[in-house]
Amino acid sequence: MSESAASAAAPADAAPATAEASGTAAAASAPAPNSAAAAAAALLDRIQAPEGAGREIPDAATREVIGRAPVASVADLDDAIARAKAAQPAWEALGHEKRSELLLAAADAIDANAEGLAYLLSREQGKPLNGPNARFELGACSAWLRTNATTVLEPQVLVDDETLHAELVYKAAGVVGAIGPWNWPLMITIWQIGPSLRMGNTVVAKPSEYTPLSVLAMLAVMNEVLPPDVLIGVSGDREVGARLASHPDIAKIMFTGSTATGRRIIESSAGNLARLTLELGGNDAGIVLPGTDAAAIAEDLFWGAFINTGQTCAAMKRLYVHDSVYDDVVDALAAIAEQVPMGNGLDEGNVLGPLQNRPQFDIVSRLVDDARSRGARVVTGGEPASDLGELFYRPTIVADIDNDAALVQEEQFGPALPVIRYSDVDEAFELANALDVGLGASVWSSDPDAAREVASRMQSGTVWINSHGGLHPMVPFGGVKSSGYGLEFGVEGLKSVAVTQVVSGPGRKA
Repeated sequence: MSESAASAAAPADAAPATAEASGTAAAASAPAPNSAAAAAAALLDRIQAPEGAGREIPDAATREVIGRAPVASVADLDDAIARAKAAQPAWEALGHEKRSELLLAAADAIDANAEGLAYLLSREQGKPLNGPNARFELGACSAWLRTNATTVLEPQVLVDDETLHAELVYKAAGVVGAIGPWNWPLMITIWQIGPSLRMGNTVVAKPSEYTPLSVLAMLAVMNEVLPPDVLIGVSGDREVGARLASHPDIAKIMFTGSTATGRRIIESSAGNLARLTLELGGNDAGIVLPGTDAAAIAEDLFWGAFINTGQTCAAMKRLYVHDSVYDDVVDALAAIAEQVPMGNGLDEGNVLGPLQNRPQFDIVSRLVDDARSRGARVVTGGEPASDLGELFYRPTIVADIDNDAALVQEEQFGPALPVIRYSDVDEAFELANALDVGLGASVWSSDPDAAREVASRMQSGTVWINSHGGLHPMVPFGGVKSSGYGLEFGVEGLKSVAVTQVVSGPGRKA
């Protein structure tokens, strides 16, 4: 998700701070307020495991222990699903109007606890409070939830004549299993549970093992206003996740994560025939067309790739730039990368943070080192920022790189962007489409109409023009090829968590 989504997703009075045009934070450097830390501590007390139990969760920036995540067993999960199944008929029977009212109240509760949640999220995930990061994510949570609550989904009239009146109606599926990622743990959880609850389903949500605390805290806040057992969070290991996908009482699985895990979920769900919405790996491509003004697009290019320190499924992971503007684009990106503030997310002046976990840090490091060993030019960055902490890696621009380099072919999911030179536009689209992924893509040009004319050549679920990764709660989003299937957001997102029924009977009298 890109910074541009803040204005699209959140109302003016709820939108978090975003990065300024220079890439610096809107607020001056200052420690996070004690009140936010106290609010986060109070939230932790509500959801963490007792002393001596659970699993310790480290601060992504300092590696200090934040708290203890509960570790549920398969039996605990089975009990949660049973409770959610028992609660579902009454929740559906409330009707859309009452459910919408309760979801709006849940959005209010998120807003009321936003600073404490953002503080906890910043520590656990690593993203800074400011910029398109933690406060931004909390604003998006309530904005998306409000949109879920108020979007109209009418029955579809199929035939209406003298002989037949047939309608397609949408009903709750039952219990939804929501399996979330660690990169945008709160926002993506809302993407999963908001429409599910709105349509009358109950939800059992399993957060990532890396970021369970902030998700459980948000669910606790929402459950202050929701009926019992309508929304249940279960923090556990991979065995719990596998059971959630295969459980016979789960009607729908919502999953965001790696393609490899998505394939396992498909296999696990074969027995219960659960419906699936899968948002999987990206490795999104961007193409800069000939003659484009590099200075005009540089800031948006940078954030399209480096939002959340590059840890975004729909971030731009590889950039193809025409000979005519190649050097200008590389230099402009490097200039931003060298100036953007990186460090502990609780410092209000930072807008880039660490990698969230050691395995991801190692992937980024390996791919950049491999590119360098193959003769690619590391324009800026290309090394850990060990002075900042264990998992920090400097924003990296890699130029003069072959398209077959691992940094291009594999999804780095971190702060390193390969910029590949091309001379023929047809060649650029061929290279962009060659990989078996298709979540998002972008085309950049000083002539937006020219970009739009060729945009459909991209094999991806979404193609952006002169931006990358911006999402709107009413615009459907989903991938093709190995990037998954199913749509989220807006009316299509509500349909995806429902089952259809055709009601057919006599037509109107002549």
